[in-house]
Amino acid sequence: MALPYTIDTHRPTQIGLVTLQSDETIERDFRMLLPPDVELLVSRVPSGATVSLDSLCAMEDSLTASARLLPIGAELAAVGYGCTSASAAIGAARVAELIRKGADTPYVSDPLTSLIAACTAHGIGRIGLISPYVASVSDRLIQGLEAAGISVTSFGSFDEPLEERVVRISRQSVRDAAIHVGRRGACDAVFLSCTNLRALEVIDEIEAELGVPALSSNQVLAWHLGVLAGFSSRCTRIGRLFDAA
Repeated sequence: MALPYTIDTHRPTQIGLVTLQSDETIERDFRMLLPPDVELLVSRVPSGATVSLDSLCAMEDSLTASARLLPIGAELAAVGYGCTSASAAIGAARVAELIRKGADTPYVSDPLTSLIAACTAHGIGRIGLISPYVASVSDRLIQGLEAAGISVTSFGSFDEPLEERVVRISRQSVRDAAIHVGRRGACDAVFLSCTNLRALEVIDEIEAELGVPALSSNQVLAWHLGVLAGFSSRCTRIGRLFDAA
């Protein structure tokens, strides 16, 4: 027996996210930040166990295929690519081009693009940078920031190439590193780079110690997708980033 049904014409705002195979943090952070009525739809891209410029650039070959795995029937208000260092290594414009080939969406962002947008919105010209990466990867990120007119006035890295160890770096270590870097040089904000780094829950503590905004990869990406799709004012307000610019 065929059963009758009706079609629900209401669609919530839908956001796509292409995240790394190795990432254990970004989905949880996004669900903490996004409004409850915004749907998060996730695909994964193959990624190496170690973070190097070669492994980051290798993702370029898989980005379109990964974006195609987002639901065909979804109306994606925006799509985010969840890798800060690969956005710097591949280039934000190239990342957006590849994702648009696989997913129908008006907007694409990534953590580097989102950080630059956040700095512009809040008048931030100097940052203290905390990185988990090896030197060659950190250097590429710094180059990308400086090309956008953002000076890195203080820097520190955990110098850890293994993703499975990056995600296990304790929140206390992240907090202490950010405060140390923030106090070493004059900066308008500190940025905790890497979507796999467990930084979101210590942002308020860092800001209380330093008196400047503390930004993380997942926080700025969720915020920027919200700006693009029109829901940023309804995000969970973790950090000064969500204060009116």
